Amino acid sequence: MSESAGASDRPGGGLSTRLLARMMREEWRLQAELFGDRFAAFPFAVAAFAGVGVWLLTLTGTPMDAVAAGMHGLVFFFGLQVGTIGLVGRDALRDVLGDVTLLVFSARTLPVSWRRLLAVFLVKDLLYYSGLFLAPLAVGYAAVALSVGIPPARIGLFWLTTTGTFALGVGTSLTLSGVGTRSRAAVLALVAALAAGVVTGRLDLATLSPYGFYLDPSLRTALSGFGPAVALAVVGPLAFRPGDDGATRSAPDRYSRLRSAVGDDRGIATRTVLEVARSSGSVWKVLFSMGVLFGVTVLLVRQVADATALAPSYGIAVGTFLGLGAFTTYSWVTQFDSADEYLRYPVPMDEVFAGKRAAYLLLSVPAGLLYLALSLVWLSPAEVAIGAVVFLLVAVYVFGVTAYVTGFSPNELLFDTPLFAAFGAALAVVSTPLVVAALVYSEAPTTATGVALGVSLVAALVGLGLSRRAGPRWNRKLR
Repeated sequence: MSESAGASDRPGGGLSTRLLARMMREEWRLQAELFGDRFAAFPFAVAAFAGVGVWLLTLTGTPMDAVAAGMHGLVFFFGLQVGTIGLVGRDALRDVLGDVTLLVFSARTLPVSWRRLLAVFLVKDLLYYSGLFLAPLAVGYAAVALSVGIPPARIGLFWLTTTGTFALGVGTSLTLSGVGTRSRAAVLALVAALAAGVVTGRLDLATLSPYGFYLDPSLRTALSGFGPAVALAVVGPLAFRPGDDGATRSAPDRYSRLRSAVGDDRGIATRTVLEVARSSGSVWKVLFSMGVLFGVTVLLVRQVADATALAPSYGIAVGTFLGLGAFTTYSWVTQFDSADEYLRYPVPMDEVFAGKRAAYLLLSVPAGLLYLALSLVWLSPAEVAIGAVVFLLVAVYVFGVTAYVTGFSPNELLFDTPLFAAFGAALAVVSTPLVVAALVYSEAPTTATGVALGVSLVAALVGLGLSRRAGPRWNRKLR
């Protein structure tokens, strides 16, 4: 970016302040250029979806404390996704945005250290998304919370702690990816230790997050709740070591072996899987993303069970959210090429989407099933089997909807308000009855299971239909 050329004229806090201002301006201009006037309506869409979602949950008898816990968990997951800049890296942004150099990746062209750029980038994300996403989320929550007698001060506290939870998610993700640039074994050891602490009950993550301060505001909970977020925000940039873009990796006959193993005649699925494997984070980022969503879902279900007299179905809940979370895999299998590229070849667009669907399933299904298998530690095989079926069917639906609505540009959903609204409504139609079925499972297990399987099956059939129509639709739009 040309306007950043003089960013390093003066050292110290002034430099960081100017970098922050330029990054904020850069982010706004980038989104406005990509999505035009539609971008400005995004906060209103977030507030509307949040308000409707909270209202629907209250209709099921879910207490507002449980709703607040769930929203903290979702914000934490959102922060983890934003923090995966360390996993996605420059290659993904280059493929998504074209020949664009963002300030955060300009350490080699500006006399500014990588760590400073990354630290300022984290502050920018915190401020930017607090206003664009977290504040509208709090507004949607407040619209229902005020009607049931929750005081305004409590709603202000909700916004403060969700912002802190977002920062905790970003810092956690960046720290793990930073440690991963030095030792993948260390990352696995850290994740395993955290999982073991949660499963055995020796580690209470709620008290080590801003949500703990939301539950019991005090000086002690402020230190224990916000302290880890601050620490990780410092450790993440220090631990992260950017890779060498000039490095090359090759594996003789890897393409032929994989293509033969999956029976890929056109080679589109094989090429896509290899592109993801050769990108920053490789296929491990799929496993990481699914693992994070799995952990967040388990914690949310446990929190709901503790806050209410309900005994929700872990299987249905985990299967639902893992299936919805497969959207990130769709983003990765479409980020390295474009529809225009395929228009130059004698390959029908419906076969292109069929190849992408195969790659999407090859990457997301094993990861999701692995975490469902891990839940056998505390769940019955029958409940895990139900969750696995729901996961597979919902994942098929998510692919169909995403392919039909966004084509090769799923990242536009982030700020393209009409697309976001259409996509969110399509997911809500399926996820709402599934979440309700999970919540009321203890009251009517047979009915809840039947509803979950029935809704998932219908959704999968719709997804298959949409994925088959995606090719002809985008072929017409692009020609």
